[in-house]
Amino acid sequence: MEVAIQQSKTNNSTTVKIINLILGILFLLSAVAQYNDPDPWAWMALYGFVAVVLIFAALGKRNKWVPIAGIAVCVIWIATLLPEFINWLQMGMPNIAGSMKTEEPHIEYTREFLGLAFCITALAFNWRRAR
Repeated sequence: MEVAIQQSKTNNSTTVKIINLILGILFLLSAVAQYNDPDPWAWMALYGFVAVVLIFAALGKRNKWVPIAGIAVCVIWIATLLPEFINWLQMGMPNIAGSMKTEEPHIEYTREFLGLAFCITALAFNWRRAR
């Protein structure tokens, strides 16, 4: 029975490492894709930071304080976008993916809000595993 439990934990650990590596690469690609954003450096830095945390976690190097620092930055940042996100919800959630151009302000704000939500989720997951 103990062998089966240990094998399950090993398989789970390997799966989590693979997921962290894949997500880390996706966040890294997202950081690179920000070069044409109106505020590219902030997003490149944030997505790059999350990518590094995820890739280090995939390599077995975790620190519980690094994700907390990232979460704190994201929570403050997302709080500044919350009124615009609520506005988008009240508008009936119009399409934000129809065009890469942001003709309406709610499109950019909502995309940024959701990007920060993804960052918080990834960092919180890794913080929880590092505890």
